[in-house]
Amino acid sequence: MTMKILAISGSARQSSTNTALLRAMRTVAPNDITIDVFDGIGDLPVFSPDLEGPDLPDSVRAFMRMIFDSDGLLISSPEYVRSIPGGLKNAIDWLVSGDQVVGKPIALAHASHRGDDMLTILRTVLSTISASFNENLFFRLPLMNETPESIQEILKRPANRQVAEQFLRDFASFCRTQGHDRPDSIIL
Repeated sequence: MTMKILAISGSARQSSTNTALLRAMRTVAPNDITIDVFDGIGDLPVFSPDLEGPDLPDSVRAFMRMIFDSDGLLISSPEYVRSIPGGLKNAIDWLVSGDQVVGKPIALAHASHRGDDMLTILRTVLSTISASFNENLFFRLPLMNETPESIQEILKRPANRQVAEQFLRDFASFCRTQGHDRPDSIIL
């Protein structure tokens, strides 16, 4: 069975290092794992409870559908002012009152040697919204100031590729063990 991972970039930057890392991970993923990269954090409107339910914006509805259709979430995000970027926090806020993420397996990847304050906060938030956030599954590859093309090449180096592939296999295995918590349907 193919494992479908939704990789969410926490950056709204067009040339984001974190987005490039997720796209590079897609190219080295084992054959039984597909990775779809969501880089539309900046396209989501500011969260408002008044817009939930029948007034849910189409971009949020599509984001929630992508989450529901995935077997697990892989999040990679930069740090802004020692915290979670506003766009990623906004995306998470849209998910809080729904069922899409409650039992969804989640793991983190990170494209920097720094950012530990943000990662601590993000881990707290994710462990609050999902019973299946696994903080022990973590992939870090310092890539600051690299171009998307060089990030592809760096990740394809045998040692980096081996670690990335093992991380993805471990995450897929974790997702399989958590599959029973997935809701049968979604109401959007």
